[in-house]
Amino acid sequence: MISVALMGHGVVGSGVAEILTTHKQKLFSSVGEEIYLKHILDLRDFPDSPLCDRFTKDFEDIISDREVRVVIETMGGINPAYEFTKRCLGVGKSVVTSNKELVARHGAELLQLAKDNNANYLFEASVGGGIPILRPINQCLVANEVDEIAGILNGTTNFILTKMIDENMPFDEALKLAQDLGYAERNPEADVEGHDACRKICILASLAYGKHIYPDNVHTEGITKIALEDVEYAAVWGGVIKLIGKCKLLPSGLMDIVVAPMFVPCTSQLANINDVFNGIMVRGDCTGDVVFYGKGAGKLPTASAVVADTVDCCKHLKTRKNLFWVDTTDNCIAPYTESLTKVYMRCLAEDADTAYNKAQDIFGDITRLERASAPTGEFAFVTNEDMPYGNILEAVENLEQAGIKVASAIRIGNL
Repeated sequence: MISVALMGHGVVGSGVAEILTTHKQKLFSSVGEEIYLKHILDLRDFPDSPLCDRFTKDFEDIISDREVRVVIETMGGINPAYEFTKRCLGVGKSVVTSNKELVARHGAELLQLAKDNNANYLFEASVGGGIPILRPINQCLVANEVDEIAGILNGTTNFILTKMIDENMPFDEALKLAQDLGYAERNPEADVEGHDACRKICILASLAYGKHIYPDNVHTEGITKIALEDVEYAAVWGGVIKLIGKCKLLPSGLMDIVVAPMFVPCTSQLANINDVFNGIMVRGDCTGDVVFYGKGAGKLPTASAVVADTVDCCKHLKTRKNLFWVDTTDNCIAPYTESLTKVYMRCLAEDADTAYNKAQDIFGDITRLERASAPTGEFAFVTNEDMPYGNILEAVENLEQAGIKVASAIRIGNL
């Protein structure tokens, strides 16, 4: 019998407890021993739970129990999850987590601590919920040079954009619906401003390229400025708008990494990923494009990934998994202003035709987009050549100085 402990009995944690207790025979067959959930740490009381005798409010019950070999952290956030995780790894207990914020901020440090104490730190559920993605990158695609990773990494924003695209629902209404359905928090900032997607692309980039990428260093934009007019122009162009987290290793050795809304062509496999689903494309030099698709959140999908990591830890109690990246103080991210992209713009002016001609003078090769319900003075276009994003920002300033208001500027994804 292998004893494990669970820290946090919220949505994901309760799902983990459910799977560990209802799938005992399946897990026994995989490990060869019973996985016994010995302690559950939570500040709340659960008197009606069939596991009520295993709850504790004292972390010391877990850290001091030598029988506990694996600790599952589903608390979320940084504190106290960071301190508890450090202490567990420090005494040689392996830790499994779904905590993307903690991994994105302290992953390199915790992986090193696990290595130093012959333990494992696994976090498949931190990206993509129940979608297997970290293990395939680390194992199945190990023969590839990963040229690029791009994906829809946040189900809440994807749900909102789907409603805007399919039902012509304004952003505010779509967000309210997402909150009513439980897809968005009362404070949705982490989702709609792109912070959640940023943490996930940082974890993916760190794993793929071996150096810790900190979210604070990644240029991040959300979807709060996306309007229905932009959705309509995207359809005219031949695509849809998605919030994309994207990273690519440049010939210079620096990383081009960004989180931002993008026009995605309908020919892309990412274009048809809708509602709360996630999709992650890994572009390998040998495999080409490989896409991983599924539910990116939710009680049982996420818990499934957590339990899979728990099983992996139980199978490797005396050996380490080859999951690792190093911390670095080097500047390994290229300035976002140097990132090459095409762009869509929606503009407002007194004379749309004259203003469009001015945009041609400033941007060069562009293509005008037309929509039937456009008001007088509105025009939109896409650029046809890649240009540094810093040059795009300068061009926007030149348009504004010429009396042309830029209502929207959205990258065009090469996806």
